[in-house]
Amino acid sequence: MVDRLTTTIDLIRHGEPVGGSKYRGQSDDPLSERGWVQMRRAVADHRPWDVIVSSTLSRCSEFASELAQRHALPLEFEPRLIEIGFGAWEGRTKAEVMAQHPAALQRFWTDPLNNTPPGAEPLTDFRDRVIAAWNDVLTNHAGRHVLIVGHAGVIRMITRHVLDMPLDRVFRIEVPNAGITRIRVEQSHGETLPTLIFHAGAL
Repeated sequence: MVDRLTTTIDLIRHGEPVGGSKYRGQSDDPLSERGWVQMRRAVADHRPWDVIVSSTLSRCSEFASELAQRHALPLEFEPRLIEIGFGAWEGRTKAEVMAQHPAALQRFWTDPLNNTPPGAEPLTDFRDRVIAAWNDVLTNHAGRHVLIVGHAGVIRMITRHVLDMPLDRVFRIEVPNAGITRIRVEQSHGETLPTLIFHAGAL
C-alpha cells in the first residue's frame, strides 16, 4: 500500500483567440494564428505529462488534441473547466463595457461576489463546478503528472483554492496567454497538502 502520493498538475491558459482581448467567457472563439504560436512555443518539445485534461471550448480543446496526438497521450475533455460565463458582457472589450457602464467594471473587479454582470454566472457557482472538476482530477489521476488546458478564470480559481484565498480576491491573480502554473499535491493518510510551485511561468 502506498502511504504517500505526489500528484503534479500543470495548468496552461490558452493562447490568444480570434478577436483578441475581450470578455469572451463561454463564447467558442478558436485560437488565432498568434495564439497557436504562443501555445506551441510554451510547450515546445516538453512532454512530462501522463495525461491531458482540457476544457471543451475550442481555444483549449484544439491545442490539447494536437498535443495529445503528437505525444500519444491520453486526452480527457472536462466541460466543468470552461470559462466563467460573463452574461451581457460576453464578446465585449473592456473599453466597450466601460463606455456603456463606467463604474460597473470597477465594482465587479473590486467586489465580484456582489456585482455579477447581468445574466452572468455567479462566482460561487463557477467556484463550485471548477473545484469539483479539480477534485475529480486529483482523485482520478493521483500520483500522475497532469496537464490541464484551460482559461484564465479557471486557473485563477484553482490557484485561489490552493492558496486558500478569499473568493472575492480571485481577480487579483493575473494569468497571461499560454502562461503555465504548476501545483504539487501531496496526499498521505487521508490528508491533502497542495503547494503552488510556480505561476505564470514557463517549462
